[in-house]
Amino acid sequence: MSVTEAEIIEGCRAGKRELQKALYERYSGKMYNICLRYAKSKYEAEDILQEGFIKVFDKIGQFAGTGSFEGWIRRIVVNSALEVIRKRKIDFSSIDIKYVQDPHEHTFNTISTLNTKELLAIIQELPDGYKTVFNLYVIEGYQHSEIAEMLSISEGTSKSQLARARNLLQLKLNETELNLKKIK
Repeated sequence: MSVTEAEIIEGCRAGKRELQKALYERYSGKMYNICLRYAKSKYEAEDILQEGFIKVFDKIGQFAGTGSFEGWIRRIVVNSALEVIRKRKIDFSSIDIKYVQDPHEHTFNTISTLNTKELLAIIQELPDGYKTVFNLYVIEGYQHSEIAEMLSISEGTSKSQLARARNLLQLKLNETELNLKKIK
């Protein structure tokens, strides 16, 4: 028997273990992939996921029912990842944005040849600051002003971290493209 999202939410609010399990089984895969984008390792991603779901179960009474339930869970998981990142005391070194190469000058031809796992591996290689801002801006869709507030950095630092991330990704993609050409 399939359980609806509304039944899962109400069951979790009532503390029913079987519906908490159903919620976890329904969303843990997607949320784990989010955790992997922010984490340094699979183990750290698993810890973030666990912390995120503990918060989901604790705060499920606060879900107003407006908007996407999955989106609500996603925000909690992303915030859990950001808490871990803040504890790492990442150095978000700022540079003058005018000295950063425009990432739009590049074409990302190699991306179409990579699968999701390969692309994730390349993103994982980015330094923590770059990776965090890249994930928040490009994948999660936050604005630089929001990112700056979340990470306690300036908007300019957020922009420079994104530009640096894009430039480094372009270099890594170019390397990958060269390697693929050598294989052929």
